[in-house]
Amino acid sequence: MLEMLAKTIGAAGKSAELFVTPDGTRLLLLPYGARVLGLFAAGNEKNFFWTNPALGKAETARDMFAGNGWHNTGGDRTWIAPELDTFFPDAAFAQYRQPRQLDMSDYVVEHTGGGRRLSRQMTLHLARPNRDVGLRLTKWFGPAANPIRHQRDPAAVVGTVEYAGYTQRTTLQSLVPGTAEPAAVGIWNLLQLPPGGEMLVPSYARSAPQKCFGDVPPESIILEDHLLRVRIDFTGSHKIAVKAAVLCGRAGYVYGSGDQWSLVVRNFSVNPSGAYVDVQRHDPEDFGYGFQMCRVDEVEFGSFCELEYHAPALGALPDPARSEDVSQVWAFRGARMAIDAVARTLLGAGL
Repeated sequence: MLEMLAKTIGAAGKSAELFVTPDGTRLLLLPYGARVLGLFAAGNEKNFFWTNPALGKAETARDMFAGNGWHNTGGDRTWIAPELDTFFPDAAFAQYRQPRQLDMSDYVVEHTGGGRRLSRQMTLHLARPNRDVGLRLTKWFGPAANPIRHQRDPAAVVGTVEYAGYTQRTTLQSLVPGTAEPAAVGIWNLLQLPPGGEMLVPSYARSAPQKCFGDVPPESIILEDHLLRVRIDFTGSHKIAVKAAVLCGRAGYVYGSGDQWSLVVRNFSVNPSGAYVDVQRHDPEDFGYGFQMCRVDEVEFGSFCELEYHAPALGALPDPARSEDVSQVWAFRGARMAIDAVARTLLGAGL
């Protein structure tokens, strides 16, 4: 699948960058949109991420890239929050539009620091303040060692599961000249994963998720004192959010069947003292959300599940014009019992 994806991307007129880490993890980077399109364990061609079925053939891939709508290729991407400001042309919120200069433009690729750096300078329009802001978004991808490599119990698990992982360092910088106050915008990272799995979100305290849109069936949400489970056994498009104050800084998604199961974990920083600025149209004063789960099921965009997290917005000392976020993605594949053991180690909950 790795080779097929790379060939399809090339045949559709886009470039792809292959990055291999010391442990054999392979990342297929797409400079168009600065995405990690594919994450592959050593010796396995199966992608841990969801990719748009349009990338299955060069003709359909070319049609997608030539279209006027969202060129949703899949994988791991970065957007800019708050969505109410950056994805709507004006405060009337009558039209939703993915910013082409953010997600559908080429980024510069550099080989640096033992990894790959993708960067782009852009101007975004913010709907509610009705102003344009200049921003530079930089993403560096490098290795991430297997987090369970030193586990002794159960020792057999480490050798029986496939592993792939990477570190992502995301920097957002305001290009507003002088001492002008930077816009209240922040880094928003999103993983697209196959539907039909289960989201596991550890927490310090029981906290019911907030509805963003749609209606996740109540029976699909299991709320425990220190864990939120969401079974993606429903169709349609729905989204929920969790406050940063209760987040432990990890979330996982498990999917599979039979003897082959996969677990994808995002390890991210949480700072409840920071300004988490993403809000919903029905309550634009409800701040503080650091994690979101989105189920998308649309003919135009595809059918997938998203694991999303936010970083605090620009404006914090000592450098109000700059924000840097570091996260890791850890992915495992193996028998159900082995993946259950990994999930218990990293998330405090099994399958």
